[in-house]
Amino acid sequence: MGDLYVPLDHARGGVAAQIASGLRDAIRGGRLAPGCRLPATRDLAVDLGVSRGVVVEAYEQLVAEGFLVSRVGSGTQVAPAAARLPAPIPVRPFAPGGPPAAAGEVGGPDYEHRATSPDLSRFPRERWLASIRYALTTVPSDALDYGDPGGVPELREELAGYLRRVRAADVDPDNLVIVGGVALGLSLVLHVLARERADGLALAVEDPTSHRQVPLLRRAGARLMPVPVDDQGLDVAGLWERPARAVLVTPAHQYPTGVVLSPGRRAALVEWAQATGAFVLEDDYDAEFRFDRDPVGCLQGLAPDQVILSGSVSKALAPGLRLGWLVAPAGLAAAVRRARSELDLGSPVIEQYALAHFLRTGGYDKHLRQMRREYRRRRDALVGALAEHLPEIHVRGIQAGLHAYLDLPDGWDEVRVARLARECGMAAEPVAPMRFAPGRPALAVGFARLPAHRAEEAVLGIKVRMSGQNID
Repeated sequence: MGDLYVPLDHARGGVAAQIASGLRDAIRGGRLAPGCRLPATRDLAVDLGVSRGVVVEAYEQLVAEGFLVSRVGSGTQVAPAAARLPAPIPVRPFAPGGPPAAAGEVGGPDYEHRATSPDLSRFPRERWLASIRYALTTVPSDALDYGDPGGVPELREELAGYLRRVRAADVDPDNLVIVGGVALGLSLVLHVLARERADGLALAVEDPTSHRQVPLLRRAGARLMPVPVDDQGLDVAGLWERPARAVLVTPAHQYPTGVVLSPGRRAALVEWAQATGAFVLEDDYDAEFRFDRDPVGCLQGLAPDQVILSGSVSKALAPGLRLGWLVAPAGLAAAVRRARSELDLGSPVIEQYALAHFLRTGGYDKHLRQMRREYRRRRDALVGALAEHLPEIHVRGIQAGLHAYLDLPDGWDEVRVARLARECGMAAEPVAPMRFAPGRPALAVGFARLPAHRAEEAVLGIKVRMSGQNID
């Protein structure tokens, strides 16, 4: 094929998604017939004035969706039945206070894009599809029956090796339980720990913390005891003043403040747990995305008898996969596995085998390396734009994760500033709902879905809107 018309708006961002959408429309409209050969990615990239990687990403997405087929030596062609593929389900962007999603749509006020959401347009569709296909063609039929509620052995084996290698965890496949994300893992642990306590489990939590997690913790039987967070993380000295039997922490990258638990605090936390017999519930949030240096190992590796480690692929791949894990002492892991069997009989099997293959073949590591570089570019662009155009806003926390914590000047209305930021295309949330005790105004702002070239435009948009409004 020679030239190919694909309309692009470079200023709008999301170029790979625009290319994919343009080709999808051309196939459905009949401009690209089944069997039609598409230009080589390098040629189309030159014609469109974009990088080859952007075109590769668009092609990969359409291959995964079934619109294109790609074979070595034959190039990329329109799939035979591509024009008959159904249109994707429309998703309504979140609008605070807006109406619920209409019939047939996904989304609405309860299911918004959050400051902690990854860039889902970068989900490795083709490589994940290859892992799904491998699982479907190799998994024996008996493996599709009711199995171990703790998860398929192959995935537990792969995850145990990964966590030992990357997170310095002290983990064996037998004390690892596959769960439907960190939320379910925490619910199960708290259900087990609180089961024999009539007044619920006394659980210390970071202040501030994720306000979305609070109802989950309380429903699981926890009585919450907030402990302040400062620039070194959780104030461990405050634990001795409370009758807590467990504490929930995010030591790798605290949410929302973005600080890392200091070495001294880590040692003090382990000492408190061992002296009191309490458990540390370690949410390994954002551990994969440390930009300025290698991340520190997990707490669980220091005290495997006292620390319960939870993690997931929600930030690394996509929250919608609902794949996570829990590492606990042997007796507690067995109790969690029993609780899982009583509640829902375990996690989907095909996805577990696919993730095992994805880990074993290096797809997970490769994707993390790519996204780590991209998220660092996006964070640097946001921080640089704020420093130049809104220097009164201070960025707090380490260079990591998918969100930045912005300290606002005293007297600023964080709810109004968050609204202005959302109007400019940023995922921004006020911090006040995340606090148990009052504090200075601040925002948690997600940068994972904000392309680096759009950061300055977004910050300038906030500045212009602020100049026309009274924000204090």
